[in-house]
Amino acid sequence: MKAFSFERARTPAEAAAAVAQRPDARFIAGGTNLLDLMKLQIEAPTHLVDVNPLGLDRIEPVDGGGLRVGALVRNADLASDARVRKDYPVLSRALLAGASGQLRNRATTAGNLLQRTRCPYFYDTAQPCNKRQPGSGCSAIGGVARSLAIIGTSNACIANHPSDMAVAMRVLDAQVETVRPDGGKRRIPIADFHRLPGDTPHVDHDLGHGELITSVVLPPPVGGEQVYRKVRDRASYAFALVSLAAIVQRDGSARLAFGGVAPKPWRVEAAEGQLAEGVHGYFGAAFKGAAPQQDNAFKLKLAERLATDVLHPARRPA
Repeated sequence: MKAFSFERARTPAEAAAAVAQRPDARFIAGGTNLLDLMKLQIEAPTHLVDVNPLGLDRIEPVDGGGLRVGALVRNADLASDARVRKDYPVLSRALLAGASGQLRNRATTAGNLLQRTRCPYFYDTAQPCNKRQPGSGCSAIGGVARSLAIIGTSNACIANHPSDMAVAMRVLDAQVETVRPDGGKRRIPIADFHRLPGDTPHVDHDLGHGELITSVVLPPPVGGEQVYRKVRDRASYAFALVSLAAIVQRDGSARLAFGGVAPKPWRVEAAEGQLAEGVHGYFGAAFKGAAPQQDNAFKLKLAERLATDVLHPARRPA
């Protein structure tokens, strides 16, 4: 790990301005991803701005229904909150499916959204990787890609997004609130927050440099049967091969968001209307254009079977 300077911010706007002043500065909160990247010198910031003192660690009701989740709320606290367990069980279940108890006690809401891919070629600094070093090439294409993305990819990158929480946030239509270095604020729909790789796979999200996540807003509860299912190589402490966040209503309508299959949580709202005609028709629309590699094509069938398994029991009459 290379040497770096450190400061503690007093307000969100002060933190945003401090990072914006230096192109190689970063925010740090739980550090569960950033510190690993720094040890491997994949990330090498020379200045860190600690945002832990900012008081963004509360879960509060929103006028008209919903919850505002502070950026620094720890994953364990969010998963165990009584309001989340009652009204947003898909989020609680997704959080509990991720990492380990120790990491959930430290990882934050904002950090979870911002975590970088676990593509093995991204972590191997001896291999070319466009996400780590733009223009160097993608070793995963034609390499060992079993765990990587099958849709939303490009000729520059096939890495997938690792978060469980973000998949649940996507099916809930959450919104991300931020503050910019000039003090301005904005709200970003979770659907627009993460980016597909295109020709710029090193750009993971829609934030500008120095823009700080302050909270995530959950909309009013939508009810329904809420399920999070995760298929992985071992029962715990493993990233998803395929995961599914689902909200199924009594009338048979449903929302589906997949993890493990794309560079961002994968939800295609336009295809959800076809679920009334069966899962197969939905998949023809939601996964149109999929481009799996030789060793991860199984994910297409796995995702379809996972959706079938989740939807059919949920649609049985009470």
